[in-house]
Amino acid sequence: MTQRLEELFNLPPAEGTTAESAKTTIEENREIIQAVDTAIDKIDAALPYVNDLDTSDKELDDLSDLAKEKFEDLISLGMNVEARFSGHILATAGTLLGHAITAKQAKLDKKLRMVDLQLKKARLDAQIAKDSDKSDGDKIIDAEDGRAVILDRNELLKQILGTKSKD
Repeated sequence: MTQRLEELFNLPPAEGTTAESAKTTIEENREIIQAVDTAIDKIDAALPYVNDLDTSDKELDDLSDLAKEKFEDLISLGMNVEARFSGHILATAGTLLGHAITAKQAKLDKKLRMVDLQLKKARLDAQIAKDSDKSDGDKIIDAEDGRAVILDRNELLKQILGTKSKD
């Protein structure tokens, strides 16, 4: 059955995989995650020192307000001139309104990117905290909704037979 699954999913043979090689792979991955977390902490420490983050938001708001104000001026001008000239004026007003929307959208995109980065960092911090709290001697892994105990077949049989002999 295992060989059929290996062929079906195009996996390498499982004969060479041992518990020791799996443990070393896990330890190698933990080191990589800790290195990534250190790099993220460095980036996080650098972010508060970046100046003018709030200034750029204010500038985008000012540009958007200015574009909306000039849009309204051009609309009123376009309605008060001859019909042959109003088309170009109203088209320019529409372009200004597009610029106002683009400024607001850029501001929202920046905020969403910052929230996304914060969520990714929080998720990584939670994963690392969970990995560091895990005790290797007990072989217990905390899951999101419950707990699991890693056992091999022989340990499971010993537990089952041990409970039956006590009854």
